[in-house]
Amino acid sequence: MKLRLLPVVTILFLCHAFTDAEEKNNQHKKKTFIIHMDKSNMPPSFDDHLDWYESSLKSVSTSTNMLYTYNNVIHGYSAQLTLNEAILLKQQQGILLVQEDTIYKLHTTRSPEFLGLLNTDASLPDSNTPSDVIIGVLDTGVWPEIGSFDDKELGPVPNGWKGECEVGKTFNSSSCNRKLIGARFFSQGYEAAFGPVDESAESKSPRDDDGHGTHTSTTAAGSTVVGASLFGYGVGTARGMARRARLAAYKVCWLGGCVSSDILAAMEKAIEDGVNILSLSLGGSISDYFRDTVAIGAFAATSKGILVSCSAGNGGPSPGSLSNVAPWITTVGAGTMDRQFPSSVTLGNGKKLTGATLYSGKPLAGSSTPLVYAGNVSSTSNGNLCMTGSLIPEKVKGKIVVCDRGLNPRAQKGLAVKEAGGAGMILSNTDTFGEELVADAHFIPTAAVGRIAGDEIKKYIKSEPNPTATIASGTTQLGVQPSPLVAAFSSRGPNPITPDVLKPDLIAPGVNILAGWTGKVGPTGLPEDNRHVNFNIISGTSMSCPHVSGLAALVKAAHPEWSPAAIRSALMTTAYNKYKNGEKIRDLGSGMPATPFDYGAGHVDPVSALDPGLVYDATADDYIEFLCAIRYTSSMIKIITKQDYSCKTEKEYKVADLNYPSFAVPLQTASGLNGGSKEPTVVRHTRTLTNVGSPATYKVSVSQETEAVKIVVLPEVLDFSDTNEKKTYTVTFTANSMPSGTTGFAHLEWSDGKHVVGSPVVFSWT
Repeated sequence: MKLRLLPVVTILFLCHAFTDAEEKNNQHKKKTFIIHMDKSNMPPSFDDHLDWYESSLKSVSTSTNMLYTYNNVIHGYSAQLTLNEAILLKQQQGILLVQEDTIYKLHTTRSPEFLGLLNTDASLPDSNTPSDVIIGVLDTGVWPEIGSFDDKELGPVPNGWKGECEVGKTFNSSSCNRKLIGARFFSQGYEAAFGPVDESAESKSPRDDDGHGTHTSTTAAGSTVVGASLFGYGVGTARGMARRARLAAYKVCWLGGCVSSDILAAMEKAIEDGVNILSLSLGGSISDYFRDTVAIGAFAATSKGILVSCSAGNGGPSPGSLSNVAPWITTVGAGTMDRQFPSSVTLGNGKKLTGATLYSGKPLAGSSTPLVYAGNVSSTSNGNLCMTGSLIPEKVKGKIVVCDRGLNPRAQKGLAVKEAGGAGMILSNTDTFGEELVADAHFIPTAAVGRIAGDEIKKYIKSEPNPTATIASGTTQLGVQPSPLVAAFSSRGPNPITPDVLKPDLIAPGVNILAGWTGKVGPTGLPEDNRHVNFNIISGTSMSCPHVSGLAALVKAAHPEWSPAAIRSALMTTAYNKYKNGEKIRDLGSGMPATPFDYGAGHVDPVSALDPGLVYDATADDYIEFLCAIRYTSSMIKIITKQDYSCKTEKEYKVADLNYPSFAVPLQTASGLNGGSKEPTVVRHTRTLTNVGSPATYKVSVSQETEAVKIVVLPEVLDFSDTNEKKTYTVTFTANSMPSGTTGFAHLEWSDGKHVVGSPVVFSWT
């Protein structure tokens, strides 16, 4: 028996030895850390904080140098350290937080018209004022040669701009102009994590090798380009939301992702350079605000009067899937437009089903092609997904293959079919994606279909001994109704960090958006795609975010004195949540009416936002009091704000008092046997409105969808006699107990007969 046990013991011993060695190796392996310093605690022996930073680093490591120093976004620096060195550093006086670098991921011709921005120049700011507004875009860089960066409509670069046009092997100073007034790249954190940038694969410069950054930049503020399209789809005059605004590109995202120390360095420079709007179509894992690099940088920017617009994420339709939820960030979800790129699938039984495509090559020959389901012609367990190399060529050759959406890129599925000898693909949605149709520039004849149509096609294949189909060529269709619809992929509330603050804030166009593209890769972004285009059609909250960034620039141009909170308020309180026929905006994920957890305040309406009547304003101090309300310690608050602030013990801080343009009311269910106490819960929210229009009298109205909550607003009338006058009101919610998981919705409006200042209200019992 001992002889039988010996090998097991030996193996266990070796496993422990390996684990110990691995742990020791990890302790000595260097990683990048961001070190948050308490500048007010700098020892008197130092005259300069940079000398202090250097000294603190050298006290634990003489073999490493600082990657970046920060002063605007945080007080501190980033450097490569071993775990032991990081622990030693954290024990020093004056160190607030030693935080390991994290990786963030990247989440038009029709949208200006859809948003009402064409033929409405009389409603827009004076033609010269938008050119004073500078939008900083943190992304994958830019491809400056395309027409969207033409500067012929623009005058000199705005006074006070301090940015630069950084050069590299593929990017020179002439790449910038009066439209693209600045371009920088940040790679030190990325290279510390992944090694030197492979310049044969991507440019170590502001040049965009991915396409994402060029697309977001030109969506926000691209110049007018006549005759833009992708392979003839979406033909029209392309222009960004704020076509006369200036752009500054900050390349922070590389092949392996976007590293937090680089993002922080870019935000540091953007503040220093003098941007007015910051646009970030990226996100990371949800974490507390004092550990969230984007939230920390955004607070610093907001404190300097810079509005920060961020994508909500593409985690929908799952609830609570949001990122970028700090209340000082404008969080943007995605909706559809009234433009589609339809194709159709005709089955051998004559049934015709609608799909979508951007395929532009040779169509299928003939009217009848054999049809198979990928799950039946694959050599792998997840063969229904058409993964690379999973299909059996002998069973696929010359046939249309039905592939399920999910896991691998949509266009890559078509490539897998093509490589196996398939003639075409039908891309079928699963329950996760519902009826959402996202078009792609596929390699073979393809139609993407919704879940219902996909299920019908699979049922036909199963019941027919020799199933066949054909796929029609795609077209561009305008005037599609109803629109907008909330995109199935758009991340949803409730807010996973602070349920008392409703997120997303609003939605904007984010499905099948046409905007500028890189010359480095084809429209699918896949290495096998050697097609070159100046414009591409892609989808995501990454596309909706720059819409709002550009629209915020228009509001800023019209009202340069407004704070970021006032601009966001104008965009939110004028957003709409119903179609013209009075029905609620619908959700593509469920096919049901959407809720404020999906769309926030609603879909952006930029022309109305220029004249909102009233705004909910907020300052950095208001956000600090919010941090007190969520019980952050002084050191946590200092990490975010760089300020010494002690929450007053005698003061009651409430999230309900944050002057936000929406209302989120978490409620407790009754506890105990048989539902416990039936006593109603009473919650009060206080808000202050600032009059940004002419003297007027506003009256309140409330519409609600639940009888479980009584809503009382006092006073019911606000009489404003001057511009910039402020009035405060209180909303009292008296709620009955409901089962856990129950939600309810209401809408509160102030109106003077001309302006409607709307706020969504959500209730959730937990």
